[in-house]
Amino acid sequence: SKDIYSYLAQSAIAYRGMDPYVVSPARGLGVEHVLTRSVPNLWRDTPAPYGPLFLWIGKGITAITGENITAAIFLHRLVALVGIALIVWALPRLARRCGVSSVAALWLGAMNPLVILHLVGGIHNEALMLGMMLVGLELCFRAIYGTDRIRRNGTWWPSAAGWTLLAGIAVISASAMVKVTSMLALGFVGIALAQRWGAFLPALRHAPIGQWWERSRRSVAALAASATLLMSVLGVVTVGICLGTGLGFGWTTTLSTGDVVRSWMSMPTLLSVTTGRLGVSLGLGDQTQAILEVGRPLGELIAAAFIIRWMLACLGGRLHPLGALGVSMATVVVFFPFVQAWYLLWAVIPLAAWATRPWFRLTTIAVSAIIAIVVMPTSSNTSGVVLAQGLLAGVIMVAVMTALFFEDLPIHRWWRGIRDRASASGRATKP
Repeated sequence: SKDIYSYLAQSAIAYRGMDPYVVSPARGLGVEHVLTRSVPNLWRDTPAPYGPLFLWIGKGITAITGENITAAIFLHRLVALVGIALIVWALPRLARRCGVSSVAALWLGAMNPLVILHLVGGIHNEALMLGMMLVGLELCFRAIYGTDRIRRNGTWWPSAAGWTLLAGIAVISASAMVKVTSMLALGFVGIALAQRWGAFLPALRHAPIGQWWERSRRSVAALAASATLLMSVLGVVTVGICLGTGLGFGWTTTLSTGDVVRSWMSMPTLLSVTTGRLGVSLGLGDQTQAILEVGRPLGELIAAAFIIRWMLACLGGRLHPLGALGVSMATVVVFFPFVQAWYLLWAVIPLAAWATRPWFRLTTIAVSAIIAIVVMPTSSNTSGVVLAQGLLAGVIMVAVMTALFFEDLPIHRWWRGIRDRASASGRATKP
């Protein structure tokens, strides 16, 4: 993916002591700089939309590699592979916690072709974000659903389980400093924690008005305590990373940088662009941008309403927090202002550890296979000739590997004869 060149340029800007959330590659490095020339034209004059933790990692890579693009790409790919390793570690553990086959979860999640092509091949920072998010979820659930107390008896000091919980929350918070989307996971961790402390939706929903507070105050107190704990840890981790990296809080002002992309995979964008083109064909003028400015915020409001719905379902015990998170991520992807192929993994990977229905698995397999072919890791339009060449090369490679390893070729029979004679000779020489 060409996004890697944006990573390199923005990291170089940070390494030079400039603010990548204000200074674009063209301004910070110059139009003729080797890194700027590699950045797609669309992103040469835009600031970085990524979290400070990710840019700090990139800054360290720049300190090692300088302007050596090949070496920098290699190290960034290693970072992506670390993220994949974290996914592989956490996914089967989360699956077993939800009563799902860990092997099936790994095949559908970690071995998904979108993971291989886009997170590894495309070197996208979603690999690190998702890996850290899943590890944080596993640590949190280990403490919340365990039998050990979270606090030591008679004190507010955390027990071993409590420290595990705090570590999990901190890891999820840190993942949001790679890409802010994973912050959504904290909401469902908070609900799981509040449930352990006695919160339950029917207590809030069915209480008579006159008895509402008496019957519901425990649930309200548990939700408030859970939210306070999570927000406190999130605040400490966020401030620590923003100040510790020296990159500050500029990332909060650049989250909408990707709005310049008009992705057909985003429902609000697709409907807005289609409506705009229909208006052009009817002679009403090009109103596409005006429609986008209305359609995209409306899509975000709809997504927020659905996410609240999934949170309530989780609080009522109808959805496991991991499943509710996966469904919420799917909702975000559908209504997000701009969507890329690998964004589907925000939902697919958590759901792989929870969803067992055949319709989900078959749909996920079909969609992943189609998107993996239609959208190449470059994320740009790919001609049919290139697709045909790639498919033909794949067929040839599969045929060659099948012939070498599964067919009884003359070379195989020759090699077996040599081994058999050597084995017979060895047995003959034994006393």
